[in-house]
Amino acid sequence: MQEPAEVRRADATPYAASLIEGLRDIGYSLETAISDIIDNSITAGARNVWIATETVSEAPYIAILDDGAGMSEEELVAAMRPGSKNPLAKRDEPDLGRFGLGLKSASFSQCRRLTVVSRQSGGTAAAIWDLDEVARRNDWSIQLPDDTSGIPGLDGLGNRGTLVLWEKLDRLVSVHVTNPARRTEIINQRLAEAERHLRLVFHRFMEQSKPLRIFLNGRELRPLNPFAVNHDALIPDPVETLHLGSGEVEIQSFTLPHHKQMSKAEWEDIGGPEGHMNSQGFYLYRGKRLILYGTWFGLCRQSELTKLSRVRVDIPNSMDSEWKIDVKKSSAQLPPIVRDRLRKVIERIQTGSKRTYLRRGQKLVDQERLPMWQRIQADGQIRYRPNQDHPAFSNFAQSLPEHLRQGFYNCIALVGASLPVESLHADMAGVAEQIVPDTVDHETLSQAVRATLSVLTAAKKDLREILALMKDVDPFRSAWEETQRIVDCNLKSSEAS
Repeated sequence: MQEPAEVRRADATPYAASLIEGLRDIGYSLETAISDIIDNSITAGARNVWIATETVSEAPYIAILDDGAGMSEEELVAAMRPGSKNPLAKRDEPDLGRFGLGLKSASFSQCRRLTVVSRQSGGTAAAIWDLDEVARRNDWSIQLPDDTSGIPGLDGLGNRGTLVLWEKLDRLVSVHVTNPARRTEIINQRLAEAERHLRLVFHRFMEQSKPLRIFLNGRELRPLNPFAVNHDALIPDPVETLHLGSGEVEIQSFTLPHHKQMSKAEWEDIGGPEGHMNSQGFYLYRGKRLILYGTWFGLCRQSELTKLSRVRVDIPNSMDSEWKIDVKKSSAQLPPIVRDRLRKVIERIQTGSKRTYLRRGQKLVDQERLPMWQRIQADGQIRYRPNQDHPAFSNFAQSLPEHLRQGFYNCIALVGASLPVESLHADMAGVAEQIVPDTVDHETLSQAVRATLSVLTAAKKDLREILALMKDVDPFRSAWEETQRIVDCNLKSSEAS
């Protein structure tokens, strides 16, 4: 058998200056970059993480410190090496890493100078990546300073733990921003935007029996549970487990309380800046760390009626390749076998959210409740029409001369025909919780109360039932205290006569 010819080879080692600049553009935001650093702290067993910033000086910085296990100099040098771990290698269960790129790529996305100081067993090790130095030397060498006394933020590091320091924040603040006040404003605004992300991404670590505590400039962050698990009106489904060769996938769906069952602050906090419409869907966790949320993975569309549906999906780090977890740990793709399972589950998942809205909407058109509006469904269309038989309308019509009654009913029909359907649809799709019924003056409310009392009393309904029916519909519901006073006055007048 003929021996194969020797293969010619050429050195293709990448240029350090070019490749390391490319690592800056993987797509990190400030919040995902900080999250990647905190992942390392959790893997190191930290119980506390402190984020400290200096925004006033001419050399602003962000320092992230933890009280984890720390690293020796040998371990630190390995951690500073791009691609320090093989993504195919098996990792321990609490290891939140993936490619061995997170510390470097996350840091370079925000700054040009990365300093890491770590303490372990009484020893201190320090290493520095300075991209300006890399550009000048065009090699893969890091600085190992023996004197660490002048490193910002070092006084916050304890006997063990790690400091990650970002300086030369050229991505966070443009070099063209020279006004210190404006620079401080920009950094503080970006940090405020990152705060909610951290509360959400690490909420399960912050809620456990031995919680992870995260501090931002001395203030402890509160966990933000996206499922409102402590609310009495939450509807959780049982946990389902999908057994696969590479591990187990746990699935649990939740139907959030209606916004009228929560305070405005609670509702806005759990909805976030994107709103509840964009926050519905799957919440994917890898090792209890939130990876991705607010998506149905293309299995269905977001809608107003399903915006209360949220589904927790838990996967182990052994499934990274199947889910195509990216370097930033902020995106993933649904494996076919899991997609098939979730497709079967998703209809049931959404039913609870739809039922919550439809049940409330049904009360508004329930004929037993004397609705102001009728819902008419026919020929594949839905129409809303003022209920001309409502006591407020019919009683007033009877008080008019006969030749004016038809004109009055025509006016009511015109109101129904001019209902601004397109505007209502746009508002309901975006800010449904901000849509409220209009208010009426005392005289108008009194007229409606008197007419409704007259009809319901004539129908032999007792006072408790009358009040229950009125309390569920507007305009009485939104002005209930005044409605009750008007009812009491009318009852006293009737008794006196």
